[in-house]
Amino acid sequence: MPIIPNELKMSRIYNAPRPLVWKVWTDPEHLKQWWGPFGPEHTSCMMDFRVGGEFSVMMKATNGETVPARAEILEIVEPERIVYEGAADAPTACGAGLPPKARVTVLFEALQQKTRLTVETLFPDLDALEAANAAGYTTSWNKTLDDLGARIEAGAFADR
Repeated sequence: MPIIPNELKMSRIYNAPRPLVWKVWTDPEHLKQWWGPFGPEHTSCMMDFRVGGEFSVMMKATNGETVPARAEILEIVEPERIVYEGAADAPTACGAGLPPKARVTVLFEALQQKTRLTVETLFPDLDALEAANAAGYTTSWNKTLDDLGARIEAGAFADR
């Protein structure tokens, strides 16, 4: 597979079956529990979960500033893949996890009772990738994916 210089891939294996990991990603009540650094008491999520629908997460930072992540849903293949495109008017290059005009593909691969989750982000160009990373994109996503794994391991989503 050719290397694409304006693409980032991050992957984790979670000790949970694919239907649970899919639900944790697609249910707004679950998603607001783990998205971003501010915690569920400062995060809201709205999802019109259909192709052409909007995905929106609003996080309230500790300084009171609202940090939005918005995207259009381009593709849904349950329970394998979701593709978003970050809103062009995102206020930062990071887009609070959904960079402007970046195509984010989330892959859910079943590994018996575990799931490999891969987030692939294709930026419009190398400058957009570098700007997103300067704004904390890779650092934030790596921490978020690690925290999500810890929450899954702790059984935070098992009863929902």
